[in-house]
Amino acid sequence: MNQQQSIISVKDVSMIFNLASERVDNLKEYILKVLKKELMVQEFYALRDVSLEIGRGESVALVGANGSGKSTLLKVIAGVMSPTKGSVSVKGSIAPMIELGAGFDMDLTARENIFLNGAVLGHDRQFMESHFNSIMDFAELWDFVDVPVKNFSSGMVARLGFAIATEIRADILIVDEVLAVGDFRFQEKCKQRMAEMMSGGTTMLFVSHSAEQVRELCQKAVWLEKGRVKMIGDVNEVCDCYEAS
Repeated sequence: MNQQQSIISVKDVSMIFNLASERVDNLKEYILKVLKKELMVQEFYALRDVSLEIGRGESVALVGANGSGKSTLLKVIAGVMSPTKGSVSVKGSIAPMIELGAGFDMDLTARENIFLNGAVLGHDRQFMESHFNSIMDFAELWDFVDVPVKNFSSGMVARLGFAIATEIRADILIVDEVLAVGDFRFQEKCKQRMAEMMSGGTTMLFVSHSAEQVRELCQKAVWLEKGRVKMIGDVNEVCDCYEAS
């Protein structure tokens, strides 16, 4: 796939974290050790030399064991984190569903968080007012519209977050384990909306530990192992190889 066809281009991306190799009991001790250059650290590669191209309208799953770098790669692509090395090019708007409740002020109500999220995404109040009813209808949370989100269950938080993220149809939808919470009926409702978005040309990056969901929703898969790309290809072929390993 050439660069003009790509909506997401990841080139030689590495993400390195410095991990302390000794226990430090408090912040004061940590600062003193840093200033005295006594703190021993070791480099941990969450991602190492990752390169991939994703075309407009493709649905791509990231598969791999816990700690393989899937969520880190999503955050790099979403712009939440900057890579230590390499580059990421994204052409279009992104609707990220990366962490449950990310972007919410848990002390604010569902109503207030809808407008807060809209502002963060660059939409004015009038625009969000025109979409407010649709968001609440999809989330099915009218009985809790003026309840602080801190009192919501994880499933309710996911419903509200998904409804906001998918109401305004972005070019790229990034979904990380969101369908792991909530009831089966709502999961099916979310999958239907994602299918509608993809049929309209939205590109999707999807992470789930459910092989069934991955095979159902995605065309391609990227298998990550210890931060490296192990395999890229047809979703069934990649999942078969990953499961066999």
